[in-house]
Amino acid sequence: MTAATETLTESLEHYLEAIAQLIREKRVARSKDIAQRLNVNRSSVTGALQTLRDRGLIHYERYGFVTLTEEGEEIANRIVRRHEVLRDFFVKVLGLPETEADDAACGMEHGISKQLLERLVDFAEFVETCPRAGAKWVRGFGYHCADPGMTREDCESCVAQCLDALRTVPQPGTVESLSVALTDLPTGGRGQVVKVQGGREVSRRLMDQGILVGRVVEVTAAPSDGARIEVRSRGYHISLPRGEARRVLVRRLEDGVE
Repeated sequence: MTAATETLTESLEHYLEAIAQLIREKRVARSKDIAQRLNVNRSSVTGALQTLRDRGLIHYERYGFVTLTEEGEEIANRIVRRHEVLRDFFVKVLGLPETEADDAACGMEHGISKQLLERLVDFAEFVETCPRAGAKWVRGFGYHCADPGMTREDCESCVAQCLDALRTVPQPGTVESLSVALTDLPTGGRGQVVKVQGGREVSRRLMDQGILVGRVVEVTAAPSDGARIEVRSRGYHISLPRGEARRVLVRRLEDGVE
């Protein structure tokens, strides 16, 4: 990351986030759509886009489409990802309404130190994915134990039940799991992510784009001779290199099944 990108203001981060979201939703970003998304006037958008262009984060010509450079896309995906993780944490763990959670995530991601934010994001991902302290715990208790009379023995029994349930779940990568590579799904096929293979750098890059264990993804375009595969997850369009998509293992889903 360059020195120029390390000093991005909260406002410029909002613009990068809006550009990335518009590209995911509409495949293109235009200045008028950015102004509408952020509820600002067109002159403010023009100034911000020129600054982002000068920092090498976007390609922008007046009255034209706005696209992200490689560095800009990396930073924008990270901004979008941390917002989504915080929002989901507030909804699933703290039980906040989605609108309030979205506003809280927006304020917090720009109001605390980067180190604290990264640790909170890591914790939110742990809660969502860890079999002992993850989604099962969240659905069962929220952010506190529903039974104030629970004893240590009760807790031990609950943990034992979680472990028993985990042992009955086919492990990703085994024949029993019936998992397939994302590239094996046909256009229109849906699957739930069960594992992301590859090194830490590849896994982190996929996570930044929203490819997480437990997420449902749908293939929207998968040409047999194409270098990339297009998928949709939670309303966002994601374009993946075929080599990286092959590292994503999914459980096939039938229509209407989550």
